Amino acid sequence: MLASVSLLVLIRFCSKCSSGENPTRTSKLPAGGVVLLVLVGLLAAALIVIYRLCEFILINFSWILLYQMSAEKLQSSLCSDLFEGETFLKCEAGWEKHGGNCYYFSTSKSSWINSRRSCVDLGSDLVKIDSREEQLFLEIRLRGLMMKDTDKFWIGLTDSVEEGRWFWVDGSPLDESQKEPDDWKGENPAGEDCVRVGERGGSHDLTCWFDKACNVSLKSICEKPAAPGRRCV
Repeated sequence: MLASVSLLVLIRFCSKCSSGENPTRTSKLPAGGVVLLVLVGLLAAALIVIYRLCEFILINFSWILLYQMSAEKLQSSLCSDLFEGETFLKCEAGWEKHGGNCYYFSTSKSSWINSRRSCVDLGSDLVKIDSREEQLFLEIRLRGLMMKDTDKFWIGLTDSVEEGRWFWVDGSPLDESQKEPDDWKGENPAGEDCVRVGERGGSHDLTCWFDKACNVSLKSICEKPAAPGRRCV
């Protein structure tokens, strides 16, 4: 209302100016008062527009928030219905899932013992190979990571505890039918007590395990069980 009155006053004031009439003779308000009244009216009009705009934004934001909450609730409900009783396993970022385990292929080179410590720091251990399927997965994966033939990876197998008897890091013994590791002493009289894996060009019948002196710096493979998680996020 105040804005309308101010606008009418401004129009009347300007019309008198254009006709040559002195508006101060016919107006009860001095020219400065008229201008002030107009400015107040325009300010009031601006405040009304801002208020309406804020009201519009708030209403629409409330609807958007309500829609988002409803969609999330529906998604959660559908997820529960579709995958009820189903176990979903997942791995952290940077780890690769295969079967029920997660694998981390470390490209940082260090000795066997330091490589194992790094795995332990990540809540895991050097990989223990339990099946031909797992061996095949690792062999194929390593082909893309090996830059040269000698660029092999430590695994969790050693005879450093008892010479000639090979044990995995979990304490279980190695299947003695394997031809490697052979504890070759040609490079180191102390023998080669830790095992590395990898054949850049592939291997015959998956025979790609080779023992090496434990103090040699190589890359490594860490392994840990996959964690249960939600299929729907």
